[in-house]
Amino acid sequence: MRTGAEVLVTGGLGELRGQRVGLIVHQTSVVDGTHLIDWVADAADVELAAIFAPEHGLRGVADAGELVADSVDADTGVPVHSLYGSTRAPTAEMLAGIDTLVFDLQDVGTRFYTYTATMGLAMQAAAEHGVRLVVLDRPNPIGGERVEGFARTPDQVSFVSQYPTPATHGLTAGELATMIVGEAWLPGLDGLDLTVVDLDGWERSQLWDDTGREWLAPSPGLPSSTSALVYPGTVLVEATDLSYGRGTLTPFTMVGAPWADAEALAAELNGRGLPGVVFEATSFVPADIENMATDPPYEGVEVFGVEIVPTDPAVFEPVRTGLHVLEAFQAASLAAGEGSIIDRAAMFDLLAGTTELRLGLEAGTPADDLVAAWQADVAAFGALRTPYLRY
Repeated sequence: MRTGAEVLVTGGLGELRGQRVGLIVHQTSVVDGTHLIDWVADAADVELAAIFAPEHGLRGVADAGELVADSVDADTGVPVHSLYGSTRAPTAEMLAGIDTLVFDLQDVGTRFYTYTATMGLAMQAAAEHGVRLVVLDRPNPIGGERVEGFARTPDQVSFVSQYPTPATHGLTAGELATMIVGEAWLPGLDGLDLTVVDLDGWERSQLWDDTGREWLAPSPGLPSSTSALVYPGTVLVEATDLSYGRGTLTPFTMVGAPWADAEALAAELNGRGLPGVVFEATSFVPADIENMATDPPYEGVEVFGVEIVPTDPAVFEPVRTGLHVLEAFQAASLAAGEGSIIDRAAMFDLLAGTTELRLGLEAGTPADDLVAAWQADVAAFGALRTPYLRY
C-alpha cells in the first residue's frame, strides 16, 4: 500500500512541477523516512513557499485545544503558518504567490477529528483566492466500511462537527473532499480546482493494522492504532466528569472515575455481549506526560473503571461500544449519588452531532435503542456517499 504522498514522490512530484507550493502537513507527512517538506524543498522545479500547521502543530506535540503559534521551519527557513491559532483558515496574505496548496494529514475517519475541518476551510480559501488544492490521500485507519452514529444536525455545526456525516463515515480524506464539493456542504467551492492523488493498493475492508505499516501518532491522544480504533466511541467522555485515560500511555482505551466499582462495571459490560470486545477492570493514576498530556483530569488521583480491549477489530463497533460504556457509567453514577456524568452538555452535543444522544442517555434510554435510532441516518448516508467512493 502506498499513500498519496508516496505516489506523488515516486512520480517525481509531477503534480507540483513548476509550482509555488504551500504544504498543510505535520509529523505523519513522511515518505521513506524523509518529511514531505524536504522532498518539496529539495526538488529543482518546485518552490516551497509556505508551510501550514494544523491542531497539535507541525510536530504533533501540542495538547488538544492548545493554540499553535506561527513559526519558521529551521531547516528550510520557510514560514510556518498556524491554522490553529489566530485563524483556522489560510488568509489571503498566507496564500499570496502560492499556486498549489497540498493537504497531507493523517485522518482517523471521524467527524470530530479536526484535520478534515482544516481541509474544508483550506478548500474554501483556495477556491476564493484561485489556488489549486491537492489532497494526498491516506487510508482510513478504522476502515472504509464502518459507519456509525447520528448524522450531525444543522444546529450543531462547529470545528468538531463541520460536516453532516455520522460519527464515523468510512471515507478517506480524498473521498470526503470530493463529497464536500459534490454535496455543497461548504459555500464557495464551485470554482475549486481540486485534485486527489489516490492511494495505491488500499482496500476498504482494511484497518490500519491490516496495512502492515508502522503507526505514526497523528496527535498526542492517539499513540497507537488501538487508541484510534476505540476513539470514536470514547471521545464523548471528554464532555463528562469521567477520565478517558488522558495522562496515561493508553488514552481513549480506558474510562474511569474515583468513585467507580471497576469489577462491577466490567462484569456489567461484558454481560452485554458486544461484538469484538472485552472489558477489563482497571485502575490508573493520570499524570502529566511531556508532549502528550498537560493537567489531565484527576491528575494524581487513582481512578477505577474499565479498559476497552478490541478482540476482533473487524467486527468491533466503537461508537456503539462507547455508548454502552457511557450508559453503564451513567447508571452507576446515579446509583452512587454522583449525579449525571455529563457536565458539559453543549460540548457533548457538538461531539455527538445532535442533542438526541445526550437527551436519551439522561432519560435512561437503553443504549441499543439509541443505536437503533441512528440506523436511518447510517442508511441514508451510506447511499449518499456511494458515488464518491474511490476504492
